[in-house]
Amino acid sequence: MKKKLSLAAQIFIALVLAIIAGLLMQNCADFATSYIKPFGTIFLNLVKFIVVPIVLFSIMAGVISMKDIKKVGSIGLKTIVYYLCTTAGAIIIGLIGANLFKGAFPVLETTDLVYEAKAATPFMDVIVNIFPSNFIKPMSDANMLQIIVMALLFGFGIILVGEKAEPVVKLVESLNDVFVKVMEMIIKLSPIGVFCLLCPVVAANGASIIGSLAMVLLCAYICYAVHAIVVYSIAVKAMGGMSPVEFFKGILPAMVFAFSSTSSVGTLPITMDCCDKMGANKEVSSFVLPLGATINMDGTAIYQGVCAIFIAACFGIDLTIGQMATIVLTATLASIGTAGVPGAGMVMLAMVLVSVGLPVEGIALVAGVDRLFDMGRTAVNVTGDASCAIIVTKMEGEKLNK
Repeated sequence: MKKKLSLAAQIFIALVLAIIAGLLMQNCADFATSYIKPFGTIFLNLVKFIVVPIVLFSIMAGVISMKDIKKVGSIGLKTIVYYLCTTAGAIIIGLIGANLFKGAFPVLETTDLVYEAKAATPFMDVIVNIFPSNFIKPMSDANMLQIIVMALLFGFGIILVGEKAEPVVKLVESLNDVFVKVMEMIIKLSPIGVFCLLCPVVAANGASIIGSLAMVLLCAYICYAVHAIVVYSIAVKAMGGMSPVEFFKGILPAMVFAFSSTSSVGTLPITMDCCDKMGANKEVSSFVLPLGATINMDGTAIYQGVCAIFIAACFGIDLTIGQMATIVLTATLASIGTAGVPGAGMVMLAMVLVSVGLPVEGIALVAGVDRLFDMGRTAVNVTGDASCAIIVTKMEGEKLNK
């Protein structure tokens, strides 16, 4: 009997085939966009469809199973501190890497740049927007932060009601199991989805998609690799007690899917599945991963640092140490209020540039290849979420067994 290919292998093969097919179809890119991309969109729609109920019911089930609000608080505090520290570390790596590469960045003509920046959301508005004002709207808008708050409130309410809420507990657990099964069915389609999403992008842009920005992309991807290999390896080994090789092998399917879909939230079902197989506690991962998909943006933070230095270099501006410190602080805080969806990094970049007085028009320099930056940064974001689930599982080990 032949051994079945693992999901990671299937997705990787789909990725390679998509690149080859895309390069061969450059002369008929319209065909790829019109007739191949729609199947990728269908797959992405299914993933988006399952994400909201998975986040809502998995967090509720996770909170209920802990039976103690203090335990939720303990996990939440460790998670947020870990995410903020790794995000700050990521942007420092991005700034150091970009400064080392600065001399190799191309000098570009910047007189005709036009980029319409979306207004940055004031910090207090970000805080206010975390809390839902309507029961249905957060679910219809797929507003992950509000859905997480709803799930926590319902979970706490069920714990506080006690025995009377037993029928609700069984209902939540049953619904969670049903949606997990639906998620598993959708995940099986990922190789097809990856191929159909990536092939049209390669067909439309070809090898020239990189163009004169090759050095900036190279710098970003080296920083992505350094952060993922060095920071996460040390973290999972020192705090999670897991071999880095075992960790990266386990999270590979989610990394490959994140690379293709450019959506941390869309990759959530696969990330949960990978963490499950690596031995992360379900109570922990059902809380840590949805939260991470929303607020943990390590890859995006690296992108901010690299692009800020690149844009400054293009305009002949040298950033001071103080300005770089401002970038670290702004990008770390902005990551909490930015959704884990394709293109969200562009909004964050506008906020970062404004914070240090750089011309926002500079975003036009990287906008054309944002998709290529996005693929790498999403893979890093998802890996960071998984590392947190492994680490918090280890740190909470004794408490969870009580």
